[in-house]
Amino acid sequence: MNSKNSNEMDTGDFKANYITLKYVFLKRSNYKSLASFFGLKFDDSTEKYRRLRKNLVPVKRLPDALIIGVKKCGTRALLEFLRLHPDVRAAGSEVHFFDKFYHKGFEWYRDKMPPTLEGQITMEKTPSYWVTRSAPRRVYAMNHSVKLLAVVRDPVTRAISDYTQSASKRPSLPRFEDLALVNSTMGWGRAPWSVVDATWPPVRLGVYARPLRRWLRRFPRSRLLLISGERLVNDPAAEMARVQKFLGLKRVITEKHFYFNSTKGFPCLFKSESRSTPHCLGKNKGRNHPHIDPVTIQRLKEFYKPFNERFYEMSGINFGWD
Repeated sequence: MNSKNSNEMDTGDFKANYITLKYVFLKRSNYKSLASFFGLKFDDSTEKYRRLRKNLVPVKRLPDALIIGVKKCGTRALLEFLRLHPDVRAAGSEVHFFDKFYHKGFEWYRDKMPPTLEGQITMEKTPSYWVTRSAPRRVYAMNHSVKLLAVVRDPVTRAISDYTQSASKRPSLPRFEDLALVNSTMGWGRAPWSVVDATWPPVRLGVYARPLRRWLRRFPRSRLLLISGERLVNDPAAEMARVQKFLGLKRVITEKHFYFNSTKGFPCLFKSESRSTPHCLGKNKGRNHPHIDPVTIQRLKEFYKPFNERFYEMSGINFGWD
């Protein structure tokens, strides 16, 4: 082979290699405008497919978000509504890791989570976390950037709902009035006066300011979304818009997903993750509350008023519980 042909091949090889390297560099750097400047066009569908294929392997992850409470305020409804979103996957039942099973460790907890794709949100709901004193510290140890959701409702209505659930399981339970109020003597020789029993759990749980203070000691206000249980019933699409924005999700859950069931008194779903036909959350939801003596209702409202005002101040939201 003569030197002329050898030089021509060397020059040709150099040009070819130069163009190839330029192509690879531009493709990987994704400088499409520069690629256009050099007159190069490339199809990155293969690269996208390779990345997508890699991300299509679901794995179990620790939660990105937690529904931490509050009992009998609508946590089940919130979770079922969130399951309508394709980018949300939630544990099937309450795991109780941060209150009962923390000693089992994070790997045990991770194993209770559903497999998720990259970019999907892993969630779990256990309402008792709200009042577990050690829960804020333990959740923070798992992930200080986790997003927290808590559903709250009028504490008087919440207490009655709590009692109604217990009474459905224990028919011999005393009347609500007898449990919510205790007699206290107002001075010697005077008739007994009924006062609210602040130690009774259904009453105590409605003092939302105390648990909120504990959670805010660990997490900034921006990491905790307080959801109105009343609005979740009256306007679920609007409240779910707030939830999706908080979680950084595209707004997929809208008015088209809900219809109001007048018999049960709350919104139901046209379809859900598990069922493609219209249905409500369950037969144990929407129980009829017993008639409560108006005097007891009034005493409870007076009892909760200063606590509600403190809660409004701490949360920056006036929920309008009179």
